[in-house]
Amino acid sequence: MTPTLLLILDGWGIAPAGEGNAISLASTPTLDCLVADYPMSRLACSGRAVGLPEGFMGNSEVGHMNIGAGRVVFQDMTLIDVALEENKFQKNLVLNNVMTSAKVKGGTVHLMGLVSDGGVHSHFNHLVALLEMAKAIEVDVCVHVFLDGRDTSPTSGLGFVKQLLEAIERIGAGRIASISGRYYAMDRDKRWDRNQLAWDCFVHGKGKTTSDPLKAIQDSYDEGITDEFFIPTSIIAEGGEPIAMKDGDSVFMFNFRADRMRQIAQAMCVDSFVDFERGDFPKLSALASMTCYEKSFGLPVAFAKDDCPDPLGELVAKQGVKQLRLAETEKYAHVTYFFNCGREEPFENEDRELVSSPRDVATYDLKPQMSVEEVTEKLVTAITSKEYSFIVCNFANLDMVGHTGIIDAAIEACEAVDACVAKVLDAVHASGWRALVTADHGNAEELRNAAGNTHTAHTTNPVPVVLIDESASWKLREDGILGDIAPTILDMWNIEQPASMNGKSLICKD
Repeated sequence: MTPTLLLILDGWGIAPAGEGNAISLASTPTLDCLVADYPMSRLACSGRAVGLPEGFMGNSEVGHMNIGAGRVVFQDMTLIDVALEENKFQKNLVLNNVMTSAKVKGGTVHLMGLVSDGGVHSHFNHLVALLEMAKAIEVDVCVHVFLDGRDTSPTSGLGFVKQLLEAIERIGAGRIASISGRYYAMDRDKRWDRNQLAWDCFVHGKGKTTSDPLKAIQDSYDEGITDEFFIPTSIIAEGGEPIAMKDGDSVFMFNFRADRMRQIAQAMCVDSFVDFERGDFPKLSALASMTCYEKSFGLPVAFAKDDCPDPLGELVAKQGVKQLRLAETEKYAHVTYFFNCGREEPFENEDRELVSSPRDVATYDLKPQMSVEEVTEKLVTAITSKEYSFIVCNFANLDMVGHTGIIDAAIEACEAVDACVAKVLDAVHASGWRALVTADHGNAEELRNAAGNTHTAHTTNPVPVVLIDESASWKLREDGILGDIAPTILDMWNIEQPASMNGKSLICKD
C-alpha cells in the first residue's frame, strides 16, 4: 500500500490562456511540468457530473464530497429533478400520503414555499409538479406563496406569481391562498415576530387581505417594498373569506433547502413550541417536507439526503493505517466534514491539522500567499515522518484570491502555490510516496467574462488530475469526474471498490 498524497489545489481550472486567466499569466514551472510530463487527465466538476443541475458551477463543498464519496452525490434539487425526469415524483409515497390524507378527510392540501426559479431554496418546476399531482388525485389544493427577491431580482415576484396563476389555470387545480415576503416566512435568525406575521396569515387568515394578488404586489412595489419584504397578505375571492387551515387539511413545505424553513417547520410540528403564540392550530391529516429540515422534528420527508456509505476516509481507516487531513481555516471543513460526506467525527486513526488563515487582512488579495507556506511545511513534515499512509491536503489560494477578481493578486497566489507544490513533490519523491494533484472546481483560470468584466465566481471548466508515481507507468483515461478519484486511489492500492462507490478508476488497464 504505497503511501499516497491527494493534493487539492482549490480553484485550479482549465481554460484557454488569456488576459483573464491568472494561471496562464503566472510563472508556474512546477505546475507546467506536472501537466506536460506526468499522466494527466481532465475531470468534470460541475452540473450533473457532481450532482448539481445541468450547467450549475461546482463549489468546494460539493467537490470535496464527490471526491470523498467516490461517486456522484446528488444534491437536493437534482435529486428532485431526476425523480421528475424518471416519473418517480408522482409515485413518491410521502407526497401521495399528503395528497390522499387530505382527500379522505375532505380537506385541502396547503403547499408552502418560495415561488421563484432561483434554484437556491426551491424551484418553480417542483411546485408545478405538485399542482399536477393534486389535479390527478382530485384533491383541493392551495398555495402559500413566499416571495424571493434575494436570489432573484427584487421585483421578479410579480412575474413568478403571474406564471403561477397561468399554471393553475392550465392545470385546472389550485388557488393562491396567501403571499408573504421571505423576510417574514423564512427568517432564520429567531426573529419570531416576523414568523408570527406570516403564520397568522397562512394558518389563520389574519392580517392584510386582497382579492387581486398581482395588484397587491404592484402596489407594494409602488410603496418601495420589494419581494423579500412583502407584508403577509391573504388572498380572498370577492366577498369571500381568507383560506385558513382547518382540521383535516394537510401541509407540504416544498423548499428543499433547510435553513430558512426550520423555524416555520418547528412551529408546525413541535408540540412544546413557545416562541410565539400559535393560536388554535388545526389537527392536520398530514404534514411533510420536501427534504429533512431537522431530524429531531420527525417530519416525513419526500426526498431524503444521500447518506454516502463507504467514503474513502472510512475505507482507509478499515485498512488499519493512519491518515491526515490538512488545510488552512478557509478549507479545513472541506478536507474533513465534506470529504467524509457529512461526518463530523474523525475516523479511527484520522488525524487533523488546522493552519489559521490570515486574519490581518480584510481580503486575500492583500495577502495572496495566505497560509500556504505554513500548510506546506506541515505537509512536508507529515510526508517525511513515515507516520501516515494517506494524506488529504488543500491549498486554498487559487479559489480564495480568485474570488476577489483581482488578477495581479491571483497571479501572486498561483506563483506562491507553484513554489509550494515544488517543495511537496520533492518530499514525495524523496520518501517514495505517490501523489494525485487535482482540484475541486475552477476559479483562477477565468477572472474576466466574455465582455471583459470582472468574474469572481466559480466556473464550469474542467479541472486537471495529475498522477505522480515514479515506480509505475500508469496512464489515465479521459472523460472522468471528481467521483472517479477515490476509485483510482483504491485501484492503485489493489483494494476492492465497494458497490456503493460507483465511480470508475481513471487508470487505463490496456
